[in-house]
Amino acid sequence: MDTIQKLSAHFAQFPGIGARQSKRFVYFLLKKDRAYLHELVSLIKSLEDSVLECTRCHRYFMKKHNEASDQCSVCTNPARHKNILMIVEKDSDLEAIERSGVYQGSYFILGGTLPILEKDPESKIRVRELCTLIEKEKSFIKEIILACAVTPESEHTAEYVHAAIEPIVEEAHIKLTSLGRGLSTGTELEYSDADTLRFALEGRK
Repeated sequence: MDTIQKLSAHFAQFPGIGARQSKRFVYFLLKKDRAYLHELVSLIKSLEDSVLECTRCHRYFMKKHNEASDQCSVCTNPARHKNILMIVEKDSDLEAIERSGVYQGSYFILGGTLPILEKDPESKIRVRELCTLIEKEKSFIKEIILACAVTPESEHTAEYVHAAIEPIVEEAHIKLTSLGRGLSTGTELEYSDADTLRFALEGRK
């Protein structure tokens, strides 16, 4: 396998990217100048050194100089409402909700969705870490919002997570809700506008 094929194979592992698109990426790079390629390589290398995963919500965030915190700016912000926890599938969902400005609580990122026939759920989503967090914070959490997309796989994920956390939630008398009207079938949270997200939050049940 030559360099073009190897690089194309790597691009094909990106979400939503097939073999043809991955080849286009390679040929696009071949047309760029050396300065562009060097900057791209440098940025990719810097991911390991400059980006951290929040130890609480598992969001990726930029590490700041002279700051030793292992939690992101949302989790360390004293103005956020710690008594509401929203569970989302991925970082881009959190970013979409933050851009909308309609939510001021805390988050937990599952890290993806659960394929319907998956035999090892914990290898796909952070359900164990979620249960640990809820156990730790159940004394002050009043509501947990399951904010998954409206797709078959996302709905399956929500059902699995609901069943996993239900014993803890019931014992601690925590209200468990899901996003309501506003999101149409097939909708991903990251592509929803502020009004749609606001209606979905207001209509949660």
